[in-house]
Amino acid sequence: MAVINANSEDLKLLARLIRAEAEGEGDLGMLMVGNVGVNRIRCNCLDFVGLRSVSDMVFQSPGGFEAPQKGYFYQRARSSEIRLARRCVNGERHWPATYALWFFRPTGDCPPTWFNQQLSGRYKSHCFYSPTYDDCPGVYYG
Repeated sequence: MAVINANSEDLKLLARLIRAEAEGEGDLGMLMVGNVGVNRIRCNCLDFVGLRSVSDMVFQSPGGFEAPQKGYFYQRARSSEIRLARRCVNGERHWPATYALWFFRPTGDCPPTWFNQQLSGRYKSHCFYSPTYDDCPGVYYG
């Protein structure tokens, strides 16, 4: 059952985002990017107050993703990434992105904090950061 509202165009948009942000991280890495996106829509806290749709989340500016600024993002969504996007929309989450609202790809080790948020873990090249429950209870759904 879906945890956010998403039609077929939303799934394609999320699919393009997860591919553009994490294709080199494999299916699990792309699922984690999708987790972050879905978490941003669900949480209604911190930098993500008022995001109510996949489009709001993908094109948030400032504070959004870098992918929409790159040409690769605008390629057609592939069925394999659409299936991954659907899994995220249906609530499938993976550690360390389970409650994460941020991730980035450092040149070295993951810093223990990033923009005052705690490191939840690393998967391949990406470091994931999660808010505390007190700062953002909405991300701790389900």
